[in-house]
Formats: sequence, C-alpha cells, structure tokens
Amino acid sequence: MNYPLQTLIQMGAVPAVSFPPDSRYYRYSTLQYTTPDGQVITYLARRFVPQPGAPNFATVARHTVKRGDRLDLIAARYLGDPLMFWLLCDANGAIVPNQLVTAPGRVLNITAPQGIPGASTSV
Repeated sequence: MNYPLQTLIQMGAVPAVSFPPDSRYYRYSTLQYTTPDGQVITYLARRFVPQPGAPNFATVARHTVKRGDRLDLIAARYLGDPLMFWLLCDANGAIVPNQLVTAPGRVLNITAPQGIPGASTSV
C-alpha cells in the first residue's frame, strides 16, 4: 500500500520531523523500517521516561499540589512555559500527566531539563 504522506516525505516535499527545544522529543531522531514488500515506514525513536530523582535532574523548586492545579499552569509558573509540563512528568516519574495533580498535598519536584546543570537536588 502506498501512503501519500510517506511518499511526500521520501520525495523531500515534506521536511523531516524536527521538534522544537521545548518538546520532550527534541534531539530524538526518526528511524525507518522497511516492510517485506519494500515499503519504508518512518517512525519516531522510542523515548524512555527517566527515573525520578536521577542525578542528572537538578531540582530548582518544589510545588505542593492544591485542588484545581493544572500541569500547564504549574509549568508556566515555575518554568516560564506551559508547554514544558512534560518536564514535570519526567521529574516525577509520571507516564499519565494528569495523575500528578489529582491528589492535593502531593509534592512535585520542579527540575531543570535532564542533563542541564542547576541547583542542588536538596532544595
């Protein structure tokens, strides 16, 4: 089966996927798989959620969840960008983002992006 989008990508008419620096997929590559019938399928390389508390996370603040909190608003408050909510997920080991704000009283680690040096992890 010939997929129009895949054909356009292969022809160079559609540029390869490039994620902005605030994306959790920034610096992740695309890979290709060739099916037995010769069709090339492009896909995003697998991304593993880092272990919370990993030494390459620098904790810059902590936030105690209150009723009605939203990850995008927390990210905007502490990180200056609501699209960086995924960083809260990584820092706190969340696969399902909204689970981080369902229990008032939970303390969230607010960290610099993985691998970025920053404040001590003992805030």
